[in-house]
Amino acid sequence: MNLAIDQARLLSEIEALAGISDAEPPAVTRIVFTPRDLEARAWLRAKFSEADLAVRQDAIGNTFARWTGTDENAAPVATGSHIDAIPNAGKYDGVVGVLGGLEAIRALQRSGFRPERSIELILFTAEEPTRFGIGCLGSRMLSGALTAEKARQLTDTSGQSLEHVRREAAMKGDLESVRLDSGHYTAFVELHIEQGPLLERAHVPLGIVENIAAPASYELIVQGAGGHAGGVLMPGRKDALCAAAEIILTIEQAALASGSSDTVATVGICDVFPGAVNSIPSRVRFTIDLRDTDLPRRHKVFQAIQNKSQHMSEKRGVSIQFRTENADAPATCSSVVTDALIRSCTKHDLPFQKMVSRAYHDSLFMSRVAPTGMLFIPCRNGYSHRPDEFASPEDIARGALILAEALAELSR
Repeated sequence: MNLAIDQARLLSEIEALAGISDAEPPAVTRIVFTPRDLEARAWLRAKFSEADLAVRQDAIGNTFARWTGTDENAAPVATGSHIDAIPNAGKYDGVVGVLGGLEAIRALQRSGFRPERSIELILFTAEEPTRFGIGCLGSRMLSGALTAEKARQLTDTSGQSLEHVRREAAMKGDLESVRLDSGHYTAFVELHIEQGPLLERAHVPLGIVENIAAPASYELIVQGAGGHAGGVLMPGRKDALCAAAEIILTIEQAALASGSSDTVATVGICDVFPGAVNSIPSRVRFTIDLRDTDLPRRHKVFQAIQNKSQHMSEKRGVSIQFRTENADAPATCSSVVTDALIRSCTKHDLPFQKMVSRAYHDSLFMSRVAPTGMLFIPCRNGYSHRPDEFASPEDIARGALILAEALAELSR
């Protein structure tokens, strides 16, 4: 089997897809179920059909392009990623896994290879949480991590329900039909840019992911007492923002004290009420994004944050409420997939590095459906989710080549 990636065609398609955007180049904005997202989906379906792939779409918009194998009864092998993009993003996040997956299949077709198991390319709906406030919407529903009942309760920032929006976008069928049984696929592998600087710093062209960190997201509301900035003396204050500031520092300290570099904690939103220069803040709402590859360790860090917050509540005379938004479990990649990727790298004499994915992806939820693995390629400076996100043509082509080789092995 002589595998060759058509690098020029792959790069041309990445550029063409980047042009279907609500932002001016080089930025890409493509929010799920908007006209630009639907246009991009239609463009991709045409590409899938050109490659003689059988295309279907489920009720949430996950799209499946199948190259039918010689044994149609055998569980398929799958690859894929997403194409939705947050506002003012780049052109490679997710897209490399979709168009790289398509080119991997075309390379196998050109080589004369015929899979025994069908190979399915999946375009996942809404990996980004931009519109409905929850990431990996399509793969969550495929895996059963998000039920149809819970999905129907989701609304976007304008108050439109997911049910209304998806039907307006011509997504047909009941949401209950989306979930796949465990074992539906014999393996799943996702090609993705690293979204971090490690591969570039190490001058290694490929990363084989062994563990995928998962986030727990929490909302905290600190309720104090407001008042005039000049009229309330310092000893009698119950300043909600001062309390929140101390809690935020304890969040940082708890993550640093975990004993592992895989533990990370971020406060990315902080809303202060009433938000006037001469008014003592009476209420603060902020979020915590707590991630780790080890679930007990993450839970221990969260308990430390809760304990220190309770101490702060008593010290400053404020009330603190915690609300869990989601708490996903980390995933360990399957040796079935990682070993196939290692053999593919070795066959093509390409160095690789075993690593952790600290960002989470659709693979996190696909690991509940099938043995799963991820293949990373470098991105310049580790930049992602910004217009200057960049992966070199050579690195993209190498990733597609190794993906193709692994798919060939896994589909036999």
